[in-house]
Amino acid sequence: MTLALPATAQDFMTWTWAEIEPHFSELAARPLNDATVGAWLANWSRLSELLDEAHARLYIATTLDTTDQAAEERYHTFLSDIFPQAQASDQVLKQRLLDSKLEPDGFAIPLRNMRAEAELFRPENLPLLTEEHKISSRLNRVLGTQTIEWDGEELTLVQAERLQFDDRREVREAAWRKVSQRQLADRDAINALWAEYLPLRQKLAANAGFDSFRDFRWRQLQRFSYTPQDCRTFHAAIEEVVVPAAQRIYERRRARLGVESLRPWDLVVDPLGRPPLKPFETVQELEEKGEAIFRRVDPAFSDYFATMRREGLLDLENRPGKGPGAYSSSLEASKRAFIFMNATGVRDNVRTLLHESGHSFHTFETYSQPLYHQHSVPIEFAEVASMGMELLASPYLTTDQGGFYSPEDAARDRVAHLEKIVLFWPYMAVVDAFQHWVYEHPEQASTPENCDTQWAALWDRFMVGIDYSGLEPDKRNGWHRKHHIHRLPFYYVEYGLAQLGAVQVWRNALSDQAAAVAAYRRALALGGTVDLPELYRTAGARFAFDAKTLREAIDLLEGTIDALESGAPA
Repeated sequence: MTLALPATAQDFMTWTWAEIEPHFSELAARPLNDATVGAWLANWSRLSELLDEAHARLYIATTLDTTDQAAEERYHTFLSDIFPQAQASDQVLKQRLLDSKLEPDGFAIPLRNMRAEAELFRPENLPLLTEEHKISSRLNRVLGTQTIEWDGEELTLVQAERLQFDDRREVREAAWRKVSQRQLADRDAINALWAEYLPLRQKLAANAGFDSFRDFRWRQLQRFSYTPQDCRTFHAAIEEVVVPAAQRIYERRRARLGVESLRPWDLVVDPLGRPPLKPFETVQELEEKGEAIFRRVDPAFSDYFATMRREGLLDLENRPGKGPGAYSSSLEASKRAFIFMNATGVRDNVRTLLHESGHSFHTFETYSQPLYHQHSVPIEFAEVASMGMELLASPYLTTDQGGFYSPEDAARDRVAHLEKIVLFWPYMAVVDAFQHWVYEHPEQASTPENCDTQWAALWDRFMVGIDYSGLEPDKRNGWHRKHHIHRLPFYYVEYGLAQLGAVQVWRNALSDQAAAVAAYRRALALGGTVDLPELYRTAGARFAFDAKTLREAIDLLEGTIDALESGAPA
């Protein structure tokens, strides 16, 4: 007999493992055959949704206020008392389905993923995975308390970013140095956490029978469609095609600023001396105009966004104690999504909202697939959803479309956005190549000074055009400032691959916006039911690493930048 589950994840969050375990046991004991597999999968799916959303909501609470000890304790209790046991019990059900040899419709890719998970699963790794989450929570606490004092005011590092738009170079430099020194002040604390991460990850890999953490992580991330060598091919293509294009952008900026060399505090200020764009004054305005833009892209997207607004599933403003960055989280049991970001009124906040909303819309679209395990999307395509939304929304940024800018300011914003895409690929190559080095040379990487040296060498290889003379400690410490390296190892090349996919989606939209958006939505709605290359094909793109595809993208980006700057239609 099927046991009753709570109606909501909020109710489920109060359950103990003693209350949850019987539901796993009942599924493990129930007959599984052609006649019963549909109901069995549906019941397993609902249990998985409740666990997933409980985990998400507990984590979200720790990021909304990193000083909330009670929230952190609730999250850690879940990680210690429920998460490992649920993982182990879930693995029993996965193995049971695999052993049954049943192949339900629409379940080929989830079954492939489950086989990989079954091969990786080791009970002795469960407490290690829990400990990894706890280390990341402690890292969040370190990062969440980083502030500087400026003109008698305490600023979060996110709030301090606005100072880089000041047209007084001495102000930008002073602010940049103050932020960098604050980050360097936590060097020992972050290195101490690094010293916990590395051996833990090596042990995870060894327990699962892998010689290296990279090989373990590749399988854990379910990277079936490409290899570490493909990443090296991508790095080389970026060095060949994109680094020269980035140099052209940096040189144009240097000349317009009229400076001898481009310093790190010269990278975001308007090079023509125009005041910073101020697209909105309040978070309410950001939400209202965002919703209007999404209505233009596709009415379904504005409906999703309106639902999140109405149900309090947006936390967009920056404040002291709030965790860094931005993310979107699925709320599986509720069939909803949640957006977290740190808005301060700058133009990048608009891009962040478009990006995270793209993730959220993807989440809503995947709910058309009936089962939890069909919602798991490769990150390499999940980021096409977010980056694609940034580009698909670009025609609607002007006030006459309900957006944020005059036509002139919209063109200025788009130039900055397209330049940022070009400049991102070399930085992505630094981050990804660094992580390959770390896990190819774990003994060397366990010494932070070696990491400093490797990061600096990669920076000099890919980030050509920025003068760090006299700032060597700040440059070498750059790996501390990219949180993915610490919390989400190897999660970064996805952004570079997805950006290339998103540019191809945008290329199609330049010819036929409606058709491109329709293809994009069809791909989002597939969830995790087809493989990665097929997701790209459905969206109208090619999953690629080569210099030719990158060159086509760079030609389009640079050509559009030139047209926007000349005032021609783009």
